[in-house]
Amino acid sequence: MHLELCCLKSYLIRSKAYPFYSFFPSLPAGASILQLFSFVPCYHVSFLRYFHSLEKVGFESLNPTSTLESRTAQNNVAIFWDLDNKPPNSFPPFEAAVKLKTAASSFGFVKSMVAYANHHAFTYVPKVVRQQRRERKLLNQLESKGVIKSVEPCLCKVCGRRFYTNEKLVNHFKQIHEREHQKRLNQIESARGSRRVKLVAKYSMKMEKYKNAARDVLTPKVGYGLADELKRAGFWVGTVSNRPQAADVALRDHIVDVMDKRKAKCLVLVSDDSDFVDVLKEAKLRCLKTVVVGDITDGALKRVADAGFSWTEILMGKAKKEAVSVVGKWKDRDILKRLEWKYNPDVERKFYGSNDMFNDETENLDFDSADDGNNADCMNNGVSGAWWELDSDSDVSSSQSE
Repeated sequence: MHLELCCLKSYLIRSKAYPFYSFFPSLPAGASILQLFSFVPCYHVSFLRYFHSLEKVGFESLNPTSTLESRTAQNNVAIFWDLDNKPPNSFPPFEAAVKLKTAASSFGFVKSMVAYANHHAFTYVPKVVRQQRRERKLLNQLESKGVIKSVEPCLCKVCGRRFYTNEKLVNHFKQIHEREHQKRLNQIESARGSRRVKLVAKYSMKMEKYKNAARDVLTPKVGYGLADELKRAGFWVGTVSNRPQAADVALRDHIVDVMDKRKAKCLVLVSDDSDFVDVLKEAKLRCLKTVVVGDITDGALKRVADAGFSWTEILMGKAKKEAVSVVGKWKDRDILKRLEWKYNPDVERKFYGSNDMFNDETENLDFDSADDGNNADCMNNGVSGAWWELDSDSDVSSSQSE
C-alpha cells in the first residue's frame, strides 16, 4: 500500500495537470498536491483504481509527443544505392552511409537500406585510397630507418601495448591477434549444435574488438572494405554478376517489390542512371514520394523525382536542413489535394439518389387524367399550324377581326 502511494505521488508531481479535484469534493480549491495526500486514506480505492488504469493504458498515451512520434513512424523510408553508378570514392564508405541515412531520416523512419553492385565494384580500389596507402608505406619506411619519429606511440587496441613504429604494430597484430582470431573462427566452424552457440556467445566480444582494431591496422587483401563498411552502417549489400546492367535489374526488382508490398512511403535512390526513370514514374503514380541523390544537376532522374540532392549536400549536412522545407511542401500539397473537389458519379448517386427518383416519378405522371378538359380546349384554340411557324401580320389582323 505504501509503495503504491509513493508511485502515485511521484506520478502526480511529474504530471502537473492531474484532475484530482473530481475525486475529492471536500478538498478546498487551489489545494496543493501535498494536501491531497492527507485525504488519501479516505479515498484510496478511487485513487488506486485510477492509477492501475493508467498502468494498463500506459503513461505514453497521455503524452502528445509520443502520438506524434507514432504518426511520423508510419512514414517509412527505403534507401536504394546503386554502387556501380555512384560509389563513395572520395569519402570513407562508413561515413558516407551514415550521412546518407541521417539525411534520409528527415523524410521519415528509415526502415530498409539496400545497396547493389557487381564483383568489380568490391574489388576496385579508388585513386584516393591508393594514394593514402602509398603515403602510409613511405612513412613506415622512414620510421624504420629513423629518419622521422612519430609524436605519439602506436597503440594496439586489442591488448593495449605501445610501439614506436607503425610497422612493428602491424607485425605484432598479424603474429598474435590475427592468429588468435583465426583459431576462434576454426573452433566455431568445427563445432555443432549447442556447443557452437556457446562458442559464438563466448567469443563475440573478442571478435568484435578484433574487427574494430583490424580496420585501422590491417590493409584489406581485396578492395578497400566497401561491403564490410556498408554492412557496419546497417546496409544490406547484394552482389550480382559482372554482366552489364545486372545491378540495375536487381535494384529495380527490389524497388518494385517494396512498392508492391507497401513497405515504404518514400523512396531514396542514389544513382544518376536514367534507366530508373520508369521506376520513379511508377512510384509517383502509386502516390509515393521520391528523392534522388546524384551529382548531375539537371539529370533525368531529378526532373522526375519530387526532390533531388547532390553528394556534396549529403556529406556537408545541407540536405538534412533542406529536407525540412521539402517535407513542408509535401504536406501543403497533400492538404490541397484533399480540399480539391472531384466529381465522382458513384458518390453523387449515393447521396442524391432520392432526388433523382423523385424527378423520374414526376416526369412519368399522367397529367391528362388531372385535367378537366378546359385546358385542352385552350391549348387547341387558335392552333392552325405547327408550333415553329410564326404567324404573319395579316393572319394576326384577320384573327382579331373575327
